[in-house]
Amino acid sequence: MSLETPTPNDEAVTEFSESLRGVLLRPDNEGYDEARTVWNATIDRHPSLVVQCAGTADVISAVTFPREHEYPISVKGGGHNIAGRAVDDDALLIDLSSMKSVRVDPDAKTVRVEPGVVLNELDHETQAFGLATPVGYNSTTGVAGLTLGGGWGWLSRKHGLTVDNLLSADVVTAEGELVHASESENEDLFWGLRGGGGNFGIVTSFEFQLHEVGPTVLSGPIVHPFEDAKAVLSGYREFASEAPNDATVWCVIRHAPPLPFIPEEWHGRKVVILATFYAGDMSEGEKVLQPVRDVGDPIADAVGPHPYTGWQQAFDGLAPAGNRNYWKSHNFDEMTDEMIETFVEYGETIPTPETEIAIPHLGGAMNEKPVDSTAYPHRNFEFTMVLHTQWTAPEQDEECIEWTRDMHEAMAPHATGGVYANFVPEEIGDQQAAYGENYDRLVEVKNEWDPENLFRLNHNVEPTK
Repeated sequence: MSLETPTPNDEAVTEFSESLRGVLLRPDNEGYDEARTVWNATIDRHPSLVVQCAGTADVISAVTFPREHEYPISVKGGGHNIAGRAVDDDALLIDLSSMKSVRVDPDAKTVRVEPGVVLNELDHETQAFGLATPVGYNSTTGVAGLTLGGGWGWLSRKHGLTVDNLLSADVVTAEGELVHASESENEDLFWGLRGGGGNFGIVTSFEFQLHEVGPTVLSGPIVHPFEDAKAVLSGYREFASEAPNDATVWCVIRHAPPLPFIPEEWHGRKVVILATFYAGDMSEGEKVLQPVRDVGDPIADAVGPHPYTGWQQAFDGLAPAGNRNYWKSHNFDEMTDEMIETFVEYGETIPTPETEIAIPHLGGAMNEKPVDSTAYPHRNFEFTMVLHTQWTAPEQDEECIEWTRDMHEAMAPHATGGVYANFVPEEIGDQQAAYGENYDRLVEVKNEWDPENLFRLNHNVEPTK
């Protein structure tokens, strides 16, 4: 432990442990290393204690104990945050990953979700009723962190952000109290939860609006040679300019993975992939997606009917837990010829086979709400760029991080200046870019709900009190 961190005495820790329904782990306990491990392997931190909460009562105890002992806390849901803020040296880690309840109300088309649930678990329950809500694109991501940062994925052009579909939340506050937040109750807290991260409390239950989706959707990747990248990106841009909100296409530059629909001779070679998805009627989708399927001369076209749950999991294998990761992102209101040139230039120098330059087309319903309707402020862009830089050998850290930062800097002149908080890799991110013009109001919410900054191991909004 560091000298700055007080150490609760053994008697206090034992008493705390006995008060829990869940499990308290110390560094020498079995399961400690597994509990402190997060998705991004560049994160290797050692908390002093880990509380594996079994329910809301444990969360309340886990907030109260470190507050009484002036102890720093971190909070882990799915452990997927790129900056690794779920775990910190010498802190008390509040691990919510055992809280897995998903309760669907098919008549009301709503679902209540506990904070340890990951996306494929949520989809599994809601798709039993042909329902879904917009979530992310890697199904091992935790619902909690995704939502608190904003949340977007394949359904977002049609149904908005994850936070646009959040109806209410139960929150354990810095005072150890359980409160309910919605449009009609603790409205300021509810506003801050929708994009302000874990700054204001620990959410123990999320309630989402559901929509009729699937269970079969029209989706699939179209794979092109990297040599045709300029033409493919130009065709992608043209398709996106006319695409209805039911249609979502993402462009990805990477080395071809060894997937069965890609000819074996192309495995490991650089390609451009157009990943397509249609949220509406499949026969209509066939017509809508045909122009993007007509672009260039693809190596493979796997567009067709797929289970929605399968499509949600289709790319999990390309970003497995345990890889080393460093991400950067930008938002853009258009895609220019100069941007296409830069995408191709950096595509030439991708540092590892696992790395990809992803360029999703977003906008649509995401941009239909006012900037101040939620804490998430980015309602003004059509495309985003996510540099998913991945590698496995620690000796490649410097090379991979430098490549990512160089490309990020090269694209900055074309960007809106905003950044998705969930994609900020540094421990101390650019809060102004992440929270934009909503930052000052977030400070007000922080002053009200966490004036002592107990919840600070996040992309932190600092209180002024």
